[in-house]
Amino acid sequence: MKMRWIPGAGLLALLAVLDTVRAEAPTVGRPNFLIILADDAGFSDLGCYGGEIETPHLDRLAQEGLRFTHFYSTARCWPSRAALMTGYYAQQVRMDPVRRQFRRLPPWARVLPHYLEPAGYRSYHSGKWHIALADRPVADGGFHRSYRMRDHDRFFSPRVHLLDDERLPEVEPGTDFYTTTEMANRAIEFLKQHEEEHQGKPWLTFLAFTSPHFPLHAPQADIDKYRNRYDAGWDEVRRQRLERMKAMGIVPGHVQLPPLEPEVVPGWNMITSDMERQFGTIADRKGPPWVRLSLDEVFGPGEVGRAVPWDSLSAEQKEFQAAKMAIHAAMIDRMDQEIGRVLAQIEAMGDLENTLVMVMSDNGASAEIIVRGDGHDRDAPMGSAASYLSLGPGWSTAANTPLRLHKHWTHEGGAASPLVVHWPAGIGQQVAGQLRTTPGHFVDILPTVLEAAGIEYQPPAPGGPPLPGRSLLPAFAANGEIARDFIYLEHSGHRGLRVGDWKIVSRTDDEDRWKLYNLAEDRNELNDLAHELPAKARQMADRWQELHQEFERQATTRYDEPE
Repeated sequence: MKMRWIPGAGLLALLAVLDTVRAEAPTVGRPNFLIILADDAGFSDLGCYGGEIETPHLDRLAQEGLRFTHFYSTARCWPSRAALMTGYYAQQVRMDPVRRQFRRLPPWARVLPHYLEPAGYRSYHSGKWHIALADRPVADGGFHRSYRMRDHDRFFSPRVHLLDDERLPEVEPGTDFYTTTEMANRAIEFLKQHEEEHQGKPWLTFLAFTSPHFPLHAPQADIDKYRNRYDAGWDEVRRQRLERMKAMGIVPGHVQLPPLEPEVVPGWNMITSDMERQFGTIADRKGPPWVRLSLDEVFGPGEVGRAVPWDSLSAEQKEFQAAKMAIHAAMIDRMDQEIGRVLAQIEAMGDLENTLVMVMSDNGASAEIIVRGDGHDRDAPMGSAASYLSLGPGWSTAANTPLRLHKHWTHEGGAASPLVVHWPAGIGQQVAGQLRTTPGHFVDILPTVLEAAGIEYQPPAPGGPPLPGRSLLPAFAANGEIARDFIYLEHSGHRGLRVGDWKIVSRTDDEDRWKLYNLAEDRNELNDLAHELPAKARQMADRWQELHQEFERQATTRYDEPE
């Protein structure tokens, strides 16, 4: 039976229970996989997670699938991609800031297509790559086709993009090219080719958008759709999102909004002199030009460098900030539209019913305010190719509602990610639309795919580390814990460890002091229990240190050679 996907219309009812699908099942066969990754989307940005942004196709996936509410990224883009594709924590495979100078994965590490190809899978990639492997998703990553967007600074006229590892001509300015649309175009192209040349073979498609990562670029028609939508400001948007999240069950009813934290922003942001006087200097004035300049010098008086109360802003600042959030919303809206086109192609192939779709974000929304690429033209329309705007800490706080902090930090606002799962042939109709509080991490995606495909995991080179993740398949059938010892977090010195409902976390800008939270009662990480339960905090901190040292050893050991 074919599912029918028409953008803007509903899917047919889900058909089967989880146990009916295994690789050996002759009536279903091995499932296909569509992994969709957003870039810097906040925990509550999607409509199905409480956001006001219109995401009907993702909402439909959630309505007829599952939503995980305790799923984790690595809090940064390229470590998350490495964890997703290899099944290892970034620190194990040299994709953390400390070990990234290696530029290549360890010789024992494999990427997801390497596991799938022996089982007959064809693998396709479209979008951002941002992993090691000498920048070659096909030659080194095992993909059969790849469209790679290497220029992350230009949504309308990228200069560096590659097809099957070969560089394409630069996109001329002034065309109707838009990165998000082109990524969907290429994914559809690869799927059509698969249907023509490899019909009957299972496939993996990794669709990795660069939206809504800075710069804030979007087609004007999409921006106009959200004009004046955010005039009420980030305080009111946070309040409304939290109410919807409670009604949906995304967060418990007792959760309250954490206070704004204007003192916490990335140390490389540009800041205004008045902010420096109020909060202290955080920018490195010896850095590149975009660090040495202030917000006023680059953007004018409308930009705001801190998450301060909305009512404290001037009328000019409010107008500027509301316009920025409209662009952020437009980028996510456009991404959802393009996802709808990809899903329609999969439906046309008759593959939607037995395609496991997983949608996530590589980290929380970003508080960064920086300028790269071609710089920022203050006279250009906001969101156009000549502008270079970032979401900033005020709206980042709202996008991550109701969690604390932002991308880069290992607090919930930086590391928590939505996870939408849709698989009609593998998820029973009786659980459609349900939530899953089961904790998970990006390292779980690879073992989940392998189990769903009926592929027995084969360890890497002799002596290499086993996969640290766990298959999430049991949680597809029913909500509940999956046996695991820990979820490990670390990025740029910010640290974290989750064991059950307990989490310890520390930040480099807070004297590296460990804090202890019970996430079942305190998802906002506001009630530090380290003083009340010092033994538990110390035990978890010691465990984090053991893991950190072990991962460092693994990253530097050549398992393919005698030690």
